[in-house]
Amino acid sequence: MTAAEFGVVLARILPLLRRYAIALAGDVSTADDLVQDCLERAWKSRGDLKDETALLSWLRTILHNVNIDRLRLRRRRPEEPESPDVMNETFSRGAPRDGPAPSMDLIRAMNGLTLEHRQVLLLVALEGLSYREVAEELGIPVGTVMSRLARARERLRARLEAESR
Repeated sequence: MTAAEFGVVLARILPLLRRYAIALAGDVSTADDLVQDCLERAWKSRGDLKDETALLSWLRTILHNVNIDRLRLRRRRPEEPESPDVMNETFSRGAPRDGPAPSMDLIRAMNGLTLEHRQVLLLVALEGLSYREVAEELGIPVGTVMSRLARARERLRARLEAESR
């Protein structure tokens, strides 16, 4: 794939990548930074892509790694947590979606999940990937996907029930 073709394909799938980044990061500003860093890494490494049909999966893997780097840096230099008003504004105007905006309880509960649980939940629920596709993308067994998803749903349900009390 030439550099020009690669750029055209990236432009076409950018909204999907951005939607996933917003859900992963929890806010539009951070998501946009993640996507930019992801695209920079992808552009530099475009020769490493073996299967062009797996481009979105490859980009989500890069995005996940960029997010892990961001979280590690944040642990070393903690920042102020986002206020609920910022999170509400993020999801009400900035996140592409098909349905209504998620509630603040759902946003808080999702942000309370571990990165591994949130990632599996988002890939299945938001991106619509099958368990097998998630397993291939993350390089883990299907059974691990299923157990992480079950735990994520269980913890999400428990957090939401606790919020409603």
